[in-house]
Amino acid sequence: MNNKIVRISALCVLMSACAFAQQKETTSTPNELNEVVISDSKFALAKEKSGKVIVKITAEELSKKSGQSLATILSTVAGVEINGNQSSAGKNLGYYIRGGRNRQTLILIDGIPVTDASGINLEYDLRLIPAEQVESIEIMKGAASTLYGSGAAAGVINITLKKAGKKAIAGNAYMNVGTQTTADRTNYRPEDYNQGLSVNGNLDKFNYYASLNSTETTGISEAAVAKPAAYEVDRFSRLNSLIKLGFTPTKKLSLDFFANYDRMKNDFDGTFDNFNNPDTPLNVSTSEQFRLGFSPKYKYEKGEFVLNSSFNTILRDYNTFNSYSNSVDISDYKSRSVNVDAFNKYSFSNQFFVVAGGQFQFHEMDSNTPYDAIASESAKFNSIDPYLTAVYNSDFGLNLNVGGRLNMHSVYNSNFVFNVNPSYSFSEIPLKLLASYSTAYITPSLYQLYSPYGNLELTPEESATVEAGFEVSLLDKKLTFNTITFYREEQNPFGFYTNPDTYASNYINIVGRNNAKGVETMVAYSFSNALKVNANYTFTQVEEPLSRLIPKHKGNVSLDYQATARSFFNINYQFVDKRKDAFFDGGTFATTAVLLDSYQLVNAMAKYDLIKNRLNVFASVNNILNEEFVETVGYSTRGRNFKIGVNVLF
Repeated sequence: MNNKIVRISALCVLMSACAFAQQKETTSTPNELNEVVISDSKFALAKEKSGKVIVKITAEELSKKSGQSLATILSTVAGVEINGNQSSAGKNLGYYIRGGRNRQTLILIDGIPVTDASGINLEYDLRLIPAEQVESIEIMKGAASTLYGSGAAAGVINITLKKAGKKAIAGNAYMNVGTQTTADRTNYRPEDYNQGLSVNGNLDKFNYYASLNSTETTGISEAAVAKPAAYEVDRFSRLNSLIKLGFTPTKKLSLDFFANYDRMKNDFDGTFDNFNNPDTPLNVSTSEQFRLGFSPKYKYEKGEFVLNSSFNTILRDYNTFNSYSNSVDISDYKSRSVNVDAFNKYSFSNQFFVVAGGQFQFHEMDSNTPYDAIASESAKFNSIDPYLTAVYNSDFGLNLNVGGRLNMHSVYNSNFVFNVNPSYSFSEIPLKLLASYSTAYITPSLYQLYSPYGNLELTPEESATVEAGFEVSLLDKKLTFNTITFYREEQNPFGFYTNPDTYASNYINIVGRNNAKGVETMVAYSFSNALKVNANYTFTQVEEPLSRLIPKHKGNVSLDYQATARSFFNINYQFVDKRKDAFFDGGTFATTAVLLDSYQLVNAMAKYDLIKNRLNVFASVNNILNEEFVETVGYSTRGRNFKIGVNVLF
C-alpha cells in the first residue's frame, strides 16, 4: 500500500505542475454557472436560484467519459456509491446515496419514474441503459417525495435521453473495443464490444430521433475464483432501441411520443458461501423492457401545463442451477406499470410561481418459481397523489421552495409528506447559504405485500432529511466550492422476520429508528480555458443496521486538459474507504461479517478529433495501477483494462 501511495503522490505532483504551467492563460466563466436545473421544481430554473446543490452531468461532460458505463459515471459523484460498477458487466448494482439503499433511490427517465414492480423492492436496473443513449443526468440528493412520490428518500437520479437536434437530418455511428480482465489474471485480448448508431432531425413542426445500441462483453467470471483453479467466463449482452417523435402544431403546444425496447442477457454465478464453488456455466438471466409514453406540453401567458404518461412492462427469467436436485430451476417474473403525472406551472409574477399536480400510478406483477407463484389478479395496487409546490425567488437574494404531497394508496391509508427549502444569495459577496427539511416515504412492494411471505398490514417506510450548507464562487469565478451536511432519520423500515419456533416467515415493519449523517464537499477550479480540476469528498456515518457496503470516506479528483482545439486528455483518481460486508457461511451455517479493504483507482483517457465535428477517436486505460480489490465479498473486480473507440458524426 505504501508504494501505491508514493505513486499516487508522484502523480498528484505531476498534475499540479501541469496546472501551474497553464495559469498565465485567460480564464472564462465555468459553464455550470449558466446552467439550469429541473429536478427541484419540474421546470427549468437557474442553478443559482435553486436551494439544492444539484449535480448536473452535461452532454459535454459525458462526451469526456467515453467508454464508461452509466454506473461508473454516477459513482464519481459526491455522496453516490454504485456498488458493482467495477465488477463484471452482468453483476447486479447497489445504489448507496448518502447511506441509502436501492429502494430509497428513485430513477427518472426524461422526468418519468421507472421501476420494476416484480422485484422484492420497487427499484430499477440501471444496467438496462447504455451511457451512449444519455443526453444529461441530474442527481438531487435528499428526500424528494413531495415532487416525485415513493422511493425518493435518499435521492433522485434524473436521466435525460438524447433527442432531436436542429438540423433536418443528422446522426452518428460509433464502435468501442476493450479488454476485460481481472488484476490477477491478465488477458489483454479484446473482450468488450460496444457499438451503435442514431439518426435525428427537425423538419419544421416535426422532429424525430432513433437509436440502436448493442453491447457484448465476456472475459471474466462474476465469482472471484482463486488461482490456480479454472473458471468459466460470464457473458453479458445488451440490445437497446429508442424512438422519439415530436410534433409542434403551434408555438404553444408540443406533442412528444417515445417507445423503447431493451434486452439484457447475462450469465451469473451462485451466491458466495465460503464452502461451495459458486462458479457455474448453467446460470443465465434475461431481462426485457418495453416502454411507451406520451408527453404533451402547453404553454400559455402565465405558465405551462405538462402531462407525462408512460406504460412499462419488464420480463425477467432466471435459469439457476440447484445443487441439491442437480437440476436447473426456472423462475419467471413479469411486471406492468402505468404512470400518469399531470402538473401545471402558474407564474403569479417574475418572482413567484406555483406547481400544482396530480400523479396516478398502477403496478401489477405475476411470477412463477419453484418455490412460489404470484398471480397478477391479486398482486396489484394503485395510488393517486395530489401535490403542490411554491417557488419564490426574490430580487434581494432570498429563494424559497415549499411543498406538500398527499399519497392515497389502495392498500394502506393515506400518507402526507412535505418539504421546506430556503436559500439566500448575498449580493455583496459571492456566497449562497442553503438549508432544507424534507420528508419521504417508500411504498411496500407487490412482493412484500402478496408473495407467500407477504403482509398486507405493512405501512410505508418513512424518513426525514435535514440539510444545510453553502456554495461560494471566488477568484473571479474561477473557483467554486460547496459543502453540504445532511442528517436522515428512517423509521418503519421493511424487514424479513422468521419465527424461531414455527419457522414461519413474512415481511414486517421494523420498530425503531436509524440514521445516516455526513458531509459532502465539491470544488472546481479553472486554471485556464484549457485546464480544469474537479474534486469531491464524502464523509458518511450510518448506524449498524445500515452499514453494509457503505464507505465512511470517499474521494474523487479529475483533471481535464484541452491541449489543442482537437485533443483532450483526462486523468482521474478515486479513493474508496473500507466497507463492512457479510455472507452466510455454508460450512458453519452462520452469518459471517467481513471488513473489505479500501482501494484506489487511477484512470486516464485521451480523445482526438481527426475531422473537426465529424470524426473523433479515443483511448482509455482504467485501473492503471492494476489494483486488486473487492467491491462485494466473493465477487471479482476488473484490473487494468484498455479501450479504444471511434465516433463518426454526419
